[in-house]
Amino acid sequence: MAKRNIILCGFMGSGKSTIGGLLAKKMGMSFIDLDRYIEKQENRTISRIFEESGEAYFREKEREASVTLGRKQGLVVAAGGGTLTFEENVKAFRENGRIVLLSITPEAVALRLKNDTTRPLLAVPDKLGAIKELFEKRLPLYEKAADIIVDADQSPMQVCAQIMSELH
Repeated sequence: MAKRNIILCGFMGSGKSTIGGLLAKKMGMSFIDLDRYIEKQENRTISRIFEESGEAYFREKEREASVTLGRKQGLVVAAGGGTLTFEENVKAFRENGRIVLLSITPEAVALRLKNDTTRPLLAVPDKLGAIKELFEKRLPLYEKAADIIVDADQSPMQVCAQIMSELH
């Protein structure tokens, strides 16, 4: 029997990539980090895509990737922080998957990402302020997209165990 995809959504720094890799191993599925998938297709980093082609171009590549991956089976996908704020991406992933929101506080995000210089949306002096502002916009959209919500402010193993129990 083919396995439905598991799509991890949540704010940057919520642990989507870490938990996604772990969850895929535990469930015998393949793991795909959506941002890495796009980077590979574009042969450049997300930062360079934003810089050279702009956010609208990146969002179009993200939409195409969501449709392509949404048609496959047996995947654990770590969606980008903004991916599931777009209804068409939610629909594409829902076709053959369940969406899991990794819930975390803005303060925990700021702590986890305090030394991160790779995220274009956080390249500002007041990181916590930027996080809170983005958080307010995105959280209602994440919650609307999610089939399951788990507390991501615990160990990756605990988060995986919680996701697996919620899925069954």
